[in-house]
Amino acid sequence: MRFSELDSHISRLLRDVLEESNASVPKKVGKVRDIYTGKDRIALVSTDRLSAFDRSITTIPLKGRILNLLSAWWFSETRHIIDNHLIDIPHPNVLIAKSCKTVPVEFVVRGYMTGSTSTSLWTHYKKGVRKYCGNEIPEGLRKNDKLPEPILTPTTKDDEHDEPLSGAEAVSRGLLTEQVWEQASAAALALFKFGSKVAEDAGYILADTKYEMGIDESGNLILIDEIHTPDSSRFWKAASLPGRISRGEEPESADKEFLRLWYADRCDPYKDENLPEAPKELRLELTQRYFGIYSALTGGKEIPYDWEEDTQKAIAEAVARGLRE
Repeated sequence: MRFSELDSHISRLLRDVLEESNASVPKKVGKVRDIYTGKDRIALVSTDRLSAFDRSITTIPLKGRILNLLSAWWFSETRHIIDNHLIDIPHPNVLIAKSCKTVPVEFVVRGYMTGSTSTSLWTHYKKGVRKYCGNEIPEGLRKNDKLPEPILTPTTKDDEHDEPLSGAEAVSRGLLTEQVWEQASAAALALFKFGSKVAEDAGYILADTKYEMGIDESGNLILIDEIHTPDSSRFWKAASLPGRISRGEEPESADKEFLRLWYADRCDPYKDENLPEAPKELRLELTQRYFGIYSALTGGKEIPYDWEEDTQKAIAEAVARGLRE
């Protein structure tokens, strides 16, 4: 399926969202992915669940395929910076990866003063914070201003709520060694620089992102999880940014920020047990934004979609085959 064909299929895709997978292997259910573990590898199934505010909040048609295939593309494009865990993509929703020991720190890189969540740079800055995660932030910045240089603002990696901290704090807590911190932080900043250039060439700004790292069986630091997707990153359309900023408007995003803002305006998504259901129109809009940036970044690659496929069966077979091989 090409991006230009999306509108003609969108109603059916809305009915066919993948909320969960059901392979015949014990699984761990994450906010977005279902994780199946084999002897020396894992299978990550990217569902259509949307995560924000440390929880799954709704489903977005085609999202799992888009993010899985976009991550696979980026993994291939960034091996010159750091190796990664990708082994194979046996199905558009499935990634087979090397097992490794996860580094319990998320490496968040920010190029702009922005955000709406409790861990965002703007949330802290507007409260008067000028030293954040070991970084000195200059005075006089407005929301959505570009930072003088990209900065690294790590957080703990937690199933419930991520906690911002500095690299020195991460080392002192024993979350990682000084050597791993130096290697991982250098890789994160290099990945952000590379990703920003690719995004710029495609007409987008990579405002911020996060990376996850692991240690493989040989003791090597590798990139894991996902990379430069609209779920893990904040992308803005470059052409419209100056005008929108001058008018005091939010950037034209290609990620889930507009849906985060929709929830934040209507409830306390961190504390309320039951959240309102996002309107169908907003969910479809996010599909279009995700597919649009996937197409732009990858040079027009298609999203494989077999309309006759039994998706649950195909995913289960791909998981079993990928773990067995």
